[in-house]
Amino acid sequence: MKDSIPEEHLYLGLSHEYKDSIFPLHTSISLFLLSYCDCKLFKIFLVPTGEDVDNQFVTKNLLGDLEVHLISRCQLPMVVQSCCLPAVVAKDGKFCRAGLAVVLRHIIQKTYEADPSKKYVLELLGFKKTCLKACAEVSQWTRLCEISIPLAVEGFLTASPEHCQAVPADILQLERKLGEPVRVHNDDKIRRQKLQQQKAGAKAAGPGLSKEVTEEGKTAEVDNHPLPSLELSVAFSKLHVQETSNALREAPVIRRTKTSDLPPLDHIFAEGLYFTLADIVLLPCIHQFLVHSKKQGKNLGNLPLISSWYRRVQEVPGIKKAADKCSMQLLQLPELMPAPEEQLQDFSSVPDELEEEHEDSHFIGGPRPTMTKLMESGIEAKFSPHPCPNWTIDWSNLPSAVSPGEGKSF
Repeated sequence: MKDSIPEEHLYLGLSHEYKDSIFPLHTSISLFLLSYCDCKLFKIFLVPTGEDVDNQFVTKNLLGDLEVHLISRCQLPMVVQSCCLPAVVAKDGKFCRAGLAVVLRHIIQKTYEADPSKKYVLELLGFKKTCLKACAEVSQWTRLCEISIPLAVEGFLTASPEHCQAVPADILQLERKLGEPVRVHNDDKIRRQKLQQQKAGAKAAGPGLSKEVTEEGKTAEVDNHPLPSLELSVAFSKLHVQETSNALREAPVIRRTKTSDLPPLDHIFAEGLYFTLADIVLLPCIHQFLVHSKKQGKNLGNLPLISSWYRRVQEVPGIKKAADKCSMQLLQLPELMPAPEEQLQDFSSVPDELEEEHEDSHFIGGPRPTMTKLMESGIEAKFSPHPCPNWTIDWSNLPSAVSPGEGKSF
Protein backbone atom coordinates (compact mmCIF):
# COMPACT_ATOMS: atom_id res chain seq x y z
CA MET A 1 0.00 0.00 0.00
CA LYS A 2 1.01 3.55 -0.61
CA ASP A 3 1.85 5.32 2.63
CA SER A 4 1.25 8.68 0.99
CA ILE A 5 -2.51 8.12 0.69
CA PRO A 6 -4.15 10.37 3.31
CA GLU A 7 -6.67 8.96 5.77
CA GLU A 8 -10.21 10.08 5.03
CA HIS A 9 -13.16 10.08 7.40
CA LEU A 10 -16.23 7.98 6.62
CA TYR A 11 -19.48 8.89 8.41
CA LEU A 12 -22.28 6.31 8.58
CA GLY A 13 -25.73 6.60 10.10
CA LEU A 14 -26.84 4.40 13.01
CA SER A 15 -30.50 3.99 13.92
CA HIS A 16 -30.62 0.47 15.40
CA GLU A 17 -29.49 -3.13 15.07
CA TYR A 18 -31.69 -5.96 13.87
CA LYS A 19 -30.56 -9.59 13.63
CA ASP A 20 -27.25 -9.53 11.72
CA SER A 21 -27.44 -6.00 10.33
CA ILE A 22 -26.90 -2.41 11.35
CA PHE A 23 -29.56 0.01 10.20
CA PRO A 24 -30.12 2.03 8.13
CA LEU A 25 -29.25 -0.50 5.45
CA HIS A 26 -26.98 2.05 3.77
CA THR A 27 -24.63 1.56 6.71
CA SER A 28 -24.69 -2.25 6.45
CA ILE A 29 -24.02 -1.98 2.72
CA SER A 30 -21.04 0.33 3.28
CA LEU A 31 -19.55 -1.93 5.96
CA PHE A 32 -20.07 -4.98 3.74
CA LEU A 33 -18.20 -3.35 0.86
CA LEU A 34 -15.34 -2.37 3.17
CA SER A 35 -15.11 -6.00 4.33
CA TYR A 36 -15.27 -7.37 0.78
CA CYS A 37 -12.52 -4.97 -0.36
CA ASP A 38 -10.54 -5.53 2.86
CA CYS A 39 -10.22 -1.75 3.01
CA LYS A 40 -8.73 -0.02 6.07
CA LEU A 41 -8.09 3.36 4.45
CA PHE A 42 -10.89 5.21 6.22
CA LYS A 43 -11.46 6.28 9.79
CA ILE A 44 -15.05 5.19 10.36
CA PHE A 45 -17.57 7.09 12.47
CA LEU A 46 -21.06 5.86 13.33
CA VAL A 47 -23.53 8.71 13.83
CA PRO A 48 -26.55 7.70 15.99
CA THR A 49 -29.88 9.25 15.14
CA GLY A 50 -30.56 9.84 18.85
CA GLU A 51 -28.92 12.54 20.93
CA ASP A 52 -27.49 10.30 23.67
CA VAL A 53 -24.35 8.78 22.16
CA ASP A 54 -23.20 7.29 25.47
CA ASN A 55 -26.17 4.91 25.57
CA GLN A 56 -25.51 3.58 22.07
CA PHE A 57 -23.94 0.15 21.81
CA VAL A 58 -22.89 -1.59 18.61
CA THR A 59 -22.39 -5.34 18.61
CA LYS A 60 -18.72 -5.83 17.79
CA ASN A 61 -19.20 -8.88 15.58
CA LEU A 62 -21.38 -6.86 13.17
CA LEU A 63 -18.36 -4.67 12.41
CA GLY A 64 -15.98 -7.47 11.47
CA ASP A 65 -12.36 -6.35 11.84
CA LEU A 66 -13.22 -2.68 11.27
CA GLU A 67 -12.54 -0.11 13.95
CA VAL A 68 -15.34 2.40 14.39
CA HIS A 69 -15.99 5.45 16.56
CA LEU A 70 -19.30 6.85 17.80
CA ILE A 71 -19.93 10.54 17.25
CA SER A 72 -23.02 12.70 17.73
CA ARG A 73 -24.60 14.65 14.90
CA CYS A 74 -23.62 17.96 16.45
CA GLN A 75 -19.96 16.89 16.45
CA LEU A 76 -19.90 16.33 12.70
CA PRO A 77 -17.79 18.66 10.55
CA MET A 78 -19.83 21.55 9.22
CA VAL A 79 -19.44 20.30 5.67
CA VAL A 80 -21.19 17.02 6.65
CA GLN A 81 -23.97 18.36 8.88
CA SER A 82 -26.14 19.35 5.95
CA CYS A 83 -25.54 16.08 4.06
CA CYS A 84 -27.37 12.78 4.05
CA LEU A 85 -25.16 9.94 5.27
CA PRO A 86 -23.08 8.06 4.29
CA ALA A 87 -20.48 10.72 3.60
CA VAL A 88 -16.71 10.82 3.15
CA VAL A 89 -14.63 13.87 4.06
CA ALA A 90 -11.11 14.47 2.82
CA LYS A 91 -8.40 14.77 5.46
CA ASP A 92 -8.25 18.57 5.12
CA GLY A 93 -11.99 18.69 5.87
CA LYS A 94 -12.76 20.90 2.88
CA PHE A 95 -14.21 18.36 0.47
CA CYS A 96 -17.16 16.05 1.10
CA ARG A 97 -18.70 13.23 -0.93
CA ALA A 98 -22.21 12.24 0.14
CA GLY A 99 -24.73 9.63 -0.94
CA LEU A 100 -24.46 5.86 -0.97
CA ALA A 101 -23.43 5.27 -4.59
CA VAL A 102 -20.91 8.14 -4.60
CA VAL A 103 -19.32 6.94 -1.35
CA LEU A 104 -19.16 3.29 -2.44
CA ARG A 105 -17.58 4.17 -5.77
CA HIS A 106 -15.03 6.31 -3.91
CA ILE A 107 -14.19 3.41 -1.56
CA ILE A 108 -13.57 1.18 -4.59
CA GLN A 109 -11.37 3.73 -6.31
CA LYS A 110 -9.30 4.46 -3.19
CA THR A 111 -8.86 0.74 -2.50
CA TYR A 112 -7.54 0.13 -6.00
CA GLU A 113 -5.28 3.20 -5.89
CA ALA A 114 -3.75 1.92 -2.65
CA ASP A 115 -3.32 -1.64 -3.93
CA PRO A 116 -3.47 -2.06 -7.74
CA SER A 117 -3.25 -5.83 -7.33
CA LYS A 118 -6.92 -5.77 -6.23
CA LYS A 119 -8.26 -5.77 -9.77
CA TYR A 120 -11.38 -7.63 -8.60
CA VAL A 121 -12.30 -4.50 -6.63
CA LEU A 122 -12.01 -2.20 -9.64
CA GLU A 123 -14.10 -4.66 -11.69
CA LEU A 124 -17.04 -3.81 -9.42
CA LEU A 125 -17.43 -0.55 -11.36
CA GLY A 126 -18.35 -2.53 -14.47
CA PHE A 127 -17.94 -1.72 -18.14
CA LYS A 128 -16.35 1.72 -18.62
CA LYS A 129 -16.48 2.09 -14.81
CA THR A 130 -20.05 3.41 -14.94
CA CYS A 131 -21.87 1.13 -12.46
CA LEU A 132 -24.25 3.31 -10.37
CA LYS A 133 -22.43 6.40 -11.61
CA ALA A 134 -25.58 8.16 -12.79
CA CYS A 135 -27.35 9.73 -9.82
CA ALA A 136 -30.72 8.47 -8.57
CA GLU A 137 -32.44 11.63 -9.81
CA VAL A 138 -31.76 10.70 -13.45
CA SER A 139 -31.25 6.91 -13.37
CA GLN A 140 -34.15 4.71 -12.36
CA TRP A 141 -31.78 1.75 -11.97
CA THR A 142 -29.59 3.68 -9.51
CA ARG A 143 -32.72 4.82 -7.68
CA LEU A 144 -34.00 1.25 -7.44
CA CYS A 145 -30.69 -0.06 -6.02
CA GLU A 146 -29.64 2.92 -3.91
CA ILE A 147 -32.94 4.18 -2.52
CA SER A 148 -36.10 2.23 -3.36
CA ILE A 149 -35.08 -1.31 -2.38
CA PRO A 150 -33.28 -0.36 0.89
CA LEU A 151 -36.30 1.72 1.95
CA ALA A 152 -38.74 -0.99 0.86
CA VAL A 153 -36.90 -3.65 2.88
CA GLU A 154 -36.65 -1.42 5.95
CA GLY A 155 -40.40 -0.78 5.72
CA PHE A 156 -41.06 -4.49 5.22
CA LEU A 157 -39.08 -5.40 8.34
CA THR A 158 -40.84 -2.86 10.56
CA ALA A 159 -44.39 -3.42 9.27
CA SER A 160 -46.92 -5.29 11.39
CA PRO A 161 -47.63 -8.89 10.26
CA GLU A 162 -50.97 -7.96 8.72
CA HIS A 163 -49.33 -5.18 6.69
CA CYS A 164 -46.36 -7.12 5.33
CA GLN A 165 -48.20 -9.88 3.50
CA ALA A 166 -47.50 -8.47 0.03
CA VAL A 167 -44.05 -8.53 -1.50
CA PRO A 168 -42.89 -4.89 -1.87
CA ALA A 169 -43.37 -3.53 -5.38
CA ASP A 170 -39.69 -2.63 -5.65
CA ILE A 171 -38.67 -6.24 -4.93
CA LEU A 172 -41.04 -7.41 -7.65
CA GLN A 173 -39.55 -4.84 -10.00
CA LEU A 174 -36.09 -6.32 -9.36
CA GLU A 175 -37.49 -9.78 -10.12
CA ARG A 176 -38.74 -8.45 -13.46
CA LYS A 177 -35.42 -6.78 -14.19
CA LEU A 178 -33.63 -10.09 -13.65
CA GLY A 179 -35.97 -11.65 -16.20
CA GLU A 180 -35.19 -9.14 -18.95
CA PRO A 181 -32.69 -10.04 -21.70
CA VAL A 182 -29.14 -8.94 -20.91
CA ARG A 183 -27.47 -6.32 -23.07
CA VAL A 184 -23.71 -5.99 -22.88
CA HIS A 185 -21.21 -4.32 -25.18
CA ASN A 186 -20.21 -7.61 -26.86
CA ASP A 187 -23.53 -9.43 -26.59
CA ASP A 188 -23.70 -10.27 -30.32
CA LYS A 189 -20.55 -12.39 -30.01
CA ILE A 190 -21.70 -14.06 -26.78
CA ARG A 191 -25.19 -14.74 -28.17
CA ARG A 192 -23.64 -16.46 -31.20
CA GLN A 193 -21.54 -18.58 -28.85
CA LYS A 194 -24.72 -19.43 -26.95
CA LEU A 195 -26.49 -20.45 -30.17
CA GLN A 196 -23.52 -22.64 -31.10
CA GLN A 197 -23.54 -24.19 -27.63
CA GLN A 198 -27.27 -24.91 -27.90
CA LYS A 199 -26.85 -26.59 -31.29
CA ALA A 200 -23.86 -28.60 -30.06
CA GLY A 201 -25.79 -29.67 -26.98
CA ALA A 202 -28.77 -30.73 -29.07
CA LYS A 203 -26.54 -32.86 -31.32
CA ALA A 204 -24.66 -34.54 -28.50
CA ALA A 205 -27.66 -35.19 -26.29
CA GLY A 206 -29.08 -38.18 -28.12
CA PRO A 207 -32.19 -39.55 -26.36
CA GLY A 208 -34.53 -37.48 -24.27
CA LEU A 209 -34.99 -34.73 -26.84
CA SER A 210 -37.99 -32.68 -27.86
CA LYS A 211 -38.79 -31.53 -31.40
CA GLU A 212 -38.76 -27.94 -32.63
CA VAL A 213 -39.48 -26.48 -36.06
CA THR A 214 -36.47 -24.82 -37.70
CA GLU A 215 -36.41 -21.86 -40.10
CA GLU A 216 -36.36 -24.33 -43.02
CA GLY A 217 -39.59 -25.91 -41.78
CA LYS A 218 -37.94 -29.16 -40.69
CA THR A 219 -38.12 -30.55 -37.19
CA ALA A 220 -34.98 -30.46 -35.09
CA GLU A 221 -34.10 -32.15 -31.85
CA VAL A 222 -33.71 -29.82 -28.86
CA ASP A 223 -32.15 -30.87 -25.58
CA ASN A 224 -34.51 -30.66 -22.61
CA HIS A 225 -31.52 -30.73 -20.26
CA PRO A 226 -29.16 -28.03 -21.56
CA LEU A 227 -25.48 -27.80 -20.80
CA PRO A 228 -24.34 -25.38 -18.09
CA SER A 229 -25.26 -21.95 -19.42
CA LEU A 230 -22.78 -19.96 -21.45
CA GLU A 231 -23.71 -16.93 -19.35
CA LEU A 232 -22.43 -18.67 -16.22
CA SER A 233 -19.21 -19.63 -17.98
CA VAL A 234 -18.62 -16.07 -19.16
CA ALA A 235 -19.47 -14.53 -15.78
CA PHE A 236 -17.32 -16.82 -13.65
CA SER A 237 -14.41 -16.93 -16.10
CA LYS A 238 -14.05 -13.19 -15.50
CA LEU A 239 -14.28 -13.61 -11.74
CA HIS A 240 -11.52 -16.21 -11.79
CA VAL A 241 -9.34 -14.07 -14.07
CA GLN A 242 -9.53 -16.46 -16.97
CA GLU A 243 -10.39 -15.94 -20.60
CA THR A 244 -13.51 -17.49 -22.03
CA SER A 245 -12.66 -20.46 -24.24
CA ASN A 246 -12.71 -19.49 -27.89
CA ALA A 247 -11.49 -22.79 -29.27
CA LEU A 248 -14.58 -23.54 -31.34
CA ARG A 249 -14.82 -21.41 -34.46
CA GLU A 250 -18.35 -20.34 -35.31
CA ALA A 251 -20.01 -22.50 -37.93
CA PRO A 252 -21.18 -20.73 -41.11
CA VAL A 253 -24.83 -21.14 -40.09
CA ILE A 254 -24.03 -19.37 -36.82
CA ARG A 255 -22.26 -16.50 -38.56
CA ARG A 256 -25.16 -16.05 -40.99
CA THR A 257 -27.82 -15.96 -38.28
CA LYS A 258 -29.49 -12.56 -37.95
CA THR A 259 -28.91 -10.72 -34.69
CA SER A 260 -32.67 -10.64 -34.10
CA ASP A 261 -32.76 -14.46 -34.29
CA LEU A 262 -30.00 -15.05 -31.75
CA PRO A 263 -31.01 -16.40 -28.31
CA PRO A 264 -31.20 -13.76 -25.57
CA LEU A 265 -28.70 -13.74 -22.71
CA ASP A 266 -29.98 -14.46 -19.21
CA HIS A 267 -29.05 -12.48 -16.11
CA ILE A 268 -26.37 -14.02 -13.95
CA PHE A 269 -25.97 -10.97 -11.73
CA ALA A 270 -27.97 -7.79 -11.17
CA GLU A 271 -26.63 -5.85 -14.15
CA GLY A 272 -26.17 -8.79 -16.48
CA LEU A 273 -23.31 -11.24 -16.86
CA TYR A 274 -20.79 -9.67 -14.51
CA PHE A 275 -20.62 -9.15 -10.76
CA THR A 276 -20.71 -5.42 -9.99
CA LEU A 277 -21.26 -2.87 -7.25
CA ALA A 278 -25.01 -3.23 -7.81
CA ASP A 279 -24.82 -6.80 -6.45
CA ILE A 280 -22.90 -5.58 -3.39
CA VAL A 281 -25.59 -2.95 -2.74
CA LEU A 282 -28.48 -5.37 -3.17
CA LEU A 283 -27.12 -8.35 -1.21
CA PRO A 284 -27.56 -7.00 2.37
CA CYS A 285 -31.04 -5.74 1.46
CA ILE A 286 -32.27 -8.91 -0.22
CA HIS A 287 -30.67 -11.00 2.53
CA GLN A 288 -32.71 -9.23 5.21
CA PHE A 289 -35.86 -9.51 3.10
CA LEU A 290 -35.36 -13.26 2.60
CA VAL A 291 -34.52 -13.89 6.26
CA HIS A 292 -37.65 -12.04 7.40
CA SER A 293 -39.82 -13.73 4.76
CA LYS A 294 -38.57 -17.16 5.81
CA LYS A 295 -39.23 -16.35 9.46
CA GLN A 296 -42.78 -15.33 8.57
CA GLY A 297 -43.23 -18.59 6.65
CA LYS A 298 -43.75 -16.82 3.33
CA ASN A 299 -43.55 -18.72 0.06
CA LEU A 300 -40.75 -17.35 -2.14
CA GLY A 301 -41.96 -19.27 -5.18
CA ASN A 302 -42.92 -16.03 -6.91
CA LEU A 303 -39.31 -14.78 -6.72
CA PRO A 304 -37.29 -17.55 -8.43
CA LEU A 305 -34.90 -15.18 -10.20
CA ILE A 306 -34.03 -13.29 -7.02
CA SER A 307 -33.52 -16.62 -5.25
CA SER A 308 -31.21 -17.84 -8.04
CA TRP A 309 -29.32 -14.54 -8.00
CA TYR A 310 -28.93 -14.79 -4.19
CA ARG A 311 -27.48 -18.31 -4.46
CA ARG A 312 -25.19 -17.30 -7.31
CA VAL A 313 -23.76 -14.27 -5.51
CA GLN A 314 -22.66 -16.58 -2.71
CA GLU A 315 -20.41 -18.39 -5.22
CA VAL A 316 -18.44 -15.22 -5.96
CA PRO A 317 -14.95 -15.44 -4.40
CA GLY A 318 -14.73 -13.32 -1.27
CA ILE A 319 -18.47 -12.91 -0.67
CA LYS A 320 -18.83 -15.60 2.00
CA LYS A 321 -15.69 -14.34 3.73
CA ALA A 322 -17.05 -10.78 3.79
CA ALA A 323 -20.42 -12.05 5.02
CA ASP A 324 -18.72 -13.97 7.84
CA LYS A 325 -16.82 -10.83 8.86
CA CYS A 326 -20.12 -8.96 9.14
CA SER A 327 -21.87 -11.90 10.86
CA MET A 328 -24.26 -12.19 7.91
CA GLN A 329 -25.49 -15.78 7.96
CA LEU A 330 -26.35 -16.39 4.31
CA LEU A 331 -29.31 -18.66 3.61
CA GLN A 332 -29.18 -21.82 1.52
CA LEU A 333 -32.23 -21.52 -0.72
CA PRO A 334 -33.72 -24.31 -2.86
CA GLU A 335 -33.83 -23.96 -6.62
CA LEU A 336 -37.15 -22.56 -7.85
CA MET A 337 -38.86 -22.57 -11.24
CA PRO A 338 -39.50 -19.17 -12.86
CA ALA A 339 -42.94 -17.76 -12.11
CA PRO A 340 -45.21 -16.68 -14.98
CA GLU A 341 -45.49 -12.93 -15.57
CA GLU A 342 -49.19 -12.85 -14.67
CA GLN A 343 -48.41 -14.38 -11.28
CA LEU A 344 -46.00 -11.55 -10.52
CA GLN A 345 -48.68 -9.03 -11.48
CA ASP A 346 -51.05 -10.54 -8.91
CA PHE A 347 -48.74 -9.85 -5.98
CA SER A 348 -48.38 -6.11 -6.29
CA SER A 349 -48.79 -3.29 -8.76
CA VAL A 350 -45.72 -1.69 -10.31
CA PRO A 351 -45.26 2.09 -9.99
CA ASP A 352 -46.12 3.95 -13.20
CA GLU A 353 -42.69 5.49 -13.61
CA LEU A 354 -41.03 2.06 -13.40
CA GLU A 355 -43.43 0.72 -16.04
CA GLU A 356 -42.46 3.65 -18.26
CA GLU A 357 -38.78 2.79 -17.85
CA HIS A 358 -39.53 -0.84 -18.73
CA GLU A 359 -41.15 0.34 -21.97
CA ASP A 360 -38.31 2.75 -22.75
CA SER A 361 -35.70 0.02 -22.22
CA HIS A 362 -36.60 -1.40 -25.65
CA PHE A 363 -35.70 1.86 -27.41
CA ILE A 364 -32.82 1.38 -29.81
CA GLY A 365 -31.48 4.67 -31.04
CA GLY A 366 -28.43 6.83 -31.07
CA PRO A 367 -27.23 10.16 -32.46
CA ARG A 368 -27.96 9.46 -36.14
CA PRO A 369 -31.50 8.02 -35.92
CA THR A 370 -32.43 10.60 -33.30
CA MET A 371 -31.17 13.52 -35.39
CA THR A 372 -32.91 12.09 -38.47
CA LYS A 373 -36.24 11.94 -36.65
CA LEU A 374 -35.82 15.50 -35.44
CA MET A 375 -35.02 16.75 -38.94
CA GLU A 376 -38.00 14.87 -40.40
CA SER A 377 -40.16 16.75 -37.89
CA GLY A 378 -38.73 20.08 -38.94
CA ILE A 379 -36.42 20.42 -35.95
CA GLU A 380 -32.86 21.23 -36.90
CA ALA A 381 -29.88 22.51 -34.95
CA LYS A 382 -28.48 25.85 -36.02
CA PHE A 383 -25.00 26.94 -35.06
CA SER A 384 -24.11 30.59 -34.56
CA PRO A 385 -20.53 31.90 -34.44
CA HIS A 386 -18.85 32.17 -31.04
CA PRO A 387 -19.34 35.72 -29.69
CA CYS A 388 -15.72 35.97 -28.50
CA PRO A 389 -13.60 33.64 -30.67
CA ASN A 390 -10.33 35.31 -29.64
CA TRP A 391 -10.74 34.58 -25.93
CA THR A 392 -8.36 32.01 -24.45
CA ILE A 393 -8.12 30.52 -20.97
CA ASP A 394 -4.77 29.94 -19.32
CA TRP A 395 -5.54 26.61 -17.67
CA SER A 396 -2.04 26.41 -16.16
CA ASN A 397 -2.91 29.24 -13.76
CA LEU A 398 -6.13 27.57 -12.60
CA PRO A 399 -6.57 24.65 -10.14
CA SER A 400 -6.22 21.27 -11.83
CA ALA A 401 -9.66 20.26 -10.54
CA VAL A 402 -11.35 22.69 -12.97
CA SER A 403 -9.18 21.83 -15.95
CA PRO A 404 -10.95 19.66 -18.55
CA GLY A 405 -7.65 17.94 -19.23
CA GLU A 406 -6.76 17.11 -15.63
CA GLY A 407 -9.94 17.15 -13.57
CA LYS A 408 -11.11 13.77 -12.28
CA SER A 409 -14.76 12.78 -12.12
CA PHE A 410 -16.12 10.40 -9.52
